[in-house]
Amino acid sequence: MMKMPLFSGRPTVGEVDLGALEFNYWQIRKRIPKGVKLLAVVKADAYGHGAIPVSRRLEELGVEYLGVAIPEEGVELRKAGVKAPILVLGGIFGGEGDQIFRFRLTPVIFRKDSLKILSREAGKRRRKVKVHLKVDTGMGRLGVPFNLWCDFLKEVKRFPKIEIEGIFSHFSMTDEEKDFTQNQWRSFQKAVTMAEEMGISCQCLHMASSATLTAFPAYSARLVRPGIMLYGSYPSPAFRALISLKPVMTLKTRVHFLKRVSRGTRISYGGTFITKRESLIATLPIGYADGYSRRLSNHGEVLIHGKRAPVVGKVCMDLIMVDVTDIPHVSLGDEVILMGRQGKEQITPEEIADKIESISYDVLCSIGKRVPRIYKG
Repeated sequence: MMKMPLFSGRPTVGEVDLGALEFNYWQIRKRIPKGVKLLAVVKADAYGHGAIPVSRRLEELGVEYLGVAIPEEGVELRKAGVKAPILVLGGIFGGEGDQIFRFRLTPVIFRKDSLKILSREAGKRRRKVKVHLKVDTGMGRLGVPFNLWCDFLKEVKRFPKIEIEGIFSHFSMTDEEKDFTQNQWRSFQKAVTMAEEMGISCQCLHMASSATLTAFPAYSARLVRPGIMLYGSYPSPAFRALISLKPVMTLKTRVHFLKRVSRGTRISYGGTFITKRESLIATLPIGYADGYSRRLSNHGEVLIHGKRAPVVGKVCMDLIMVDVTDIPHVSLGDEVILMGRQGKEQITPEEIADKIESISYDVLCSIGKRVPRIYKG
């Protein structure tokens, strides 16, 4: 009789290698000019890797700043004991002024009403608040429109409690149009010059994210903002030859159920996969509720015993099925890699992203809270 393997709970986990994070951090440090500071982007729970453990390790390594999207993310880090300066990249909303002061967060400003909110809070506390101003040089998302930049600077100067620590912008087409990127950089330099002419001098000027600091290190200014590369993925395939990185997360589970089925058996909802031979089908305890995209139905692959096995049938909320007929000696409890390396084979976030017609950012950030993160290194 087959002995059932014993596990302490559901075996689906995201294994996060902090040693690989450290390797990527130093690879990036090597590429930036001497004296340029580094802001590590840890928004969206550090791209799904766990913002608190990742931030703590980066702080140990000497990172100068951390970047989050919303104040709540910064508050979470402060409550966990993270002391590094935290920049709130997405700006603030009406009721968040108190959090900015209580948890020593640095907000990004691009709206006049934000100046009033922060100035009022600063007045209550009889202290200044550091901010970074964002100018839109071509992204078309957040930031003061370039043609309104001069008027905005005049408005900022009306609030003595606002201390401008930084000015920044964001590149939008680094891996696509070199000329557009150069024009954005020129616009940013003009914006900085306009500020200086009005008596505004900043220690933090920044525009370069992962893609830019790889392709155009000359655009590093005084601070760079790597995100996706810290986690071992590339902004686009074009950058793979420029810098060596190690994937930080491995998504893994174990074989939960095995069944041998006859030719002509339909698998999963809608019966979209029909076996063409007698087959051995393994059921795995992971599904789209865990962030394993439904678009991988009849399209994805996993690694078992160092070999690729195709996903068959539609991805379910909690389970997927894979065909292991051609892989010898598959047993209950065998390790399965959905993203990561096993033996000589590897499935990267970029490979998964190509299959679902998305990007590696989406793949990593989609891995849900239901998947426990296990840390090593």
